[in-house]
Amino acid sequence: MDKLLEKLKEYLHMETEIPFEEFSEYYRNLMAQLNQTFNELDNDARVKALYICSIVQSNADDRAKESKVNAKAFKKMSAKCAFWTDAIKFNLGKSGMSPEEIEQATEQINANI
Repeated sequence: MDKLLEKLKEYLHMETEIPFEEFSEYYRNLMAQLNQTFNELDNDARVKALYICSIVQSNADDRAKESKVNAKAFKKMSAKCAFWTDAIKFNLGKSGMSPEEIEQATEQINANI
């Protein structure tokens, strides 16, 4: 998750929007990593994954409204990120984190970006 978070930080500091192909590639890498490693992730990595998914979901939602050509793809990306966001929150809760602690942890990441 650290590598994906570092790349996301780069994207968030850019002045221009990345092209669809690059956004899509980042999304695919995120989904592949979650599918392959989710059960092995510790809470810290899961909080990072939650933060990344929420940012990608938000961006996909915005892009779906702006792009007629890729709207369907962006909507699918958003829906899949929403699924992962819910799954991550559920697992963090199962491991003992309260919703407030989860919120604080993601806000901490945001403050460091």
